[in-house]
Amino acid sequence: ETAYGGKRKVHWCELFMGEKAAGIYEGDYFPAETLEAIKELIVSIKGPLTTPVGGGFRSLNVSLRQEMDLYACVRPVRYYTGVPSPLQKPEEVDVVIFRENTEDVYAGIEYESGSEANKKLAKFLREEMGAEFFDD
Repeated sequence: ETAYGGKRKVHWCELFMGEKAAGIYEGDYFPAETLEAIKELIVSIKGPLTTPVGGGFRSLNVSLRQEMDLYACVRPVRYYTGVPSPLQKPEEVDVVIFRENTEDVYAGIEYESGSEANKKLAKFLREEMGAEFFDD
C-alpha cells in the first residue's frame, strides 16, 4: 500500500500443489484447477514443492515448468548488509543470473536403469554424440 499511496493492493490467493494438494484433491499432487488458476492469475510466487519419492512421479517443478513453458530461472543477486562476503565491495554487485531450465537435465526425461529406452539413449549418446560414461 505504501508504494502506491493505498491505490493498489496485492490480493493473495493460496493455490495447492504437492503434498498439501494431495490431501485436499484425493491424492492429486498437481490439480488441473491449480494450473488453470496460475494461468488466469498471470503472476504467482511458488515455494518449495515436495515430489513423492518412487512410484513414477515426475518432479512437480519440472511439470510446472513444462506446463507453463517457463524458459528461464531469473535470479537477481544482491548483497545484504552484515552478511559475510569474499568481495571487497559486495554492495556494488549488480548481477542477474538467467538460467535456462527447459532442456537438458531440466527436461524431466528419465529412463529406468537397464531398460531398453535407457540402453537406446546411452547408445545414441555414445555413437552419435561421442559421450563417454560408465555402463549401466
